[in-house]
Amino acid sequence: MSRTFSHLSFEERKMISRMLDQKFSQSEIARRLGRDRATISREIKRNYWHDRGFPDADGYWALTANDMARDRRRRVGKLNRREDLRIAVIGKLEAGWSPEQIAGRLKIEPKAKVRVCHETIYRYVYSPEGQRRQLARLLPERRRKRRPRYARKPQNPVFPKARSIKYRPKIINDREEFGHWEADLMIFERAQGNANVATVVERTSRFTVLFKNNDRQSIPIMEQLINMLGPLPRHARQSLTFDRGFEFVSWRRLKQGMGTDAWFCDPSAPWQKGSVENMNRRIRRYLPRETAVLSVPEESIRSLIDQLNNTPRKCLGFHTPAEVFRREVNK
Repeated sequence: MSRTFSHLSFEERKMISRMLDQKFSQSEIARRLGRDRATISREIKRNYWHDRGFPDADGYWALTANDMARDRRRRVGKLNRREDLRIAVIGKLEAGWSPEQIAGRLKIEPKAKVRVCHETIYRYVYSPEGQRRQLARLLPERRRKRRPRYARKPQNPVFPKARSIKYRPKIINDREEFGHWEADLMIFERAQGNANVATVVERTSRFTVLFKNNDRQSIPIMEQLINMLGPLPRHARQSLTFDRGFEFVSWRRLKQGMGTDAWFCDPSAPWQKGSVENMNRRIRRYLPRETAVLSVPEESIRSLIDQLNNTPRKCLGFHTPAEVFRREVNK
């Protein structure tokens, strides 16, 4: 079976950086990204930034790592560096050998001082220098342009393009259909550790659900969402919209657990889920950033939920979220 591979994306590198900052292990990072642990280990080792002049700046930084990886791929290839190898490969191409045959023979040739994979040969053939030499005409199957072997898009990316908010149906965007929610995490001061409060808002009724979390691990948060929304009728839990934080990488569990779809904001665009962002600002009056959130009693959280859902809203014609929610659920 052939192996598939795709380079880490900038979004994945941002998630690695954030998870390292949160002290996640490399194994956990790999599991959440759907990558091999060796891939994560190699990524961190290769693209870890070392600053001799300012050691405090040492670390794995997503933007720097992305630039380092891109620069590494731009470096001159083996066939450009080694004239002897280049001459030998071109000679075999002229003799009618395919790149696979050349690479395979070098692997078993006892006198061969260096090896080269067939993908490297193809890249050279279709490089500007290879095109000047018209090497493509020597290939058994010539193409105008070479597609990299692993150029296919990842089969299971963390946040697939098809789940982008730009593809969310207009009926959801215009709040014309009930049962579509937005979710976010309210983070507190560093002294409170990773404790947080999840805010979940139904877009049509502005009905709000809150629950506390001991940490920011994705699977427990998804399970909490399933426990909270799962008992509702199917039409009341059709979709959830998130940002692209690593807390939401296990979003596929929602579909498996209760048949709910997920949508994702564009990178660095939390304003695209404005209902939950506005609700967070309201809640901050009662749960400021310095709150020791794990010490807040569950009764207080339930009382806050009741207060939010039983306060008239101008956007609802001065009905309360609870009234509108009950009406829609019972339709």
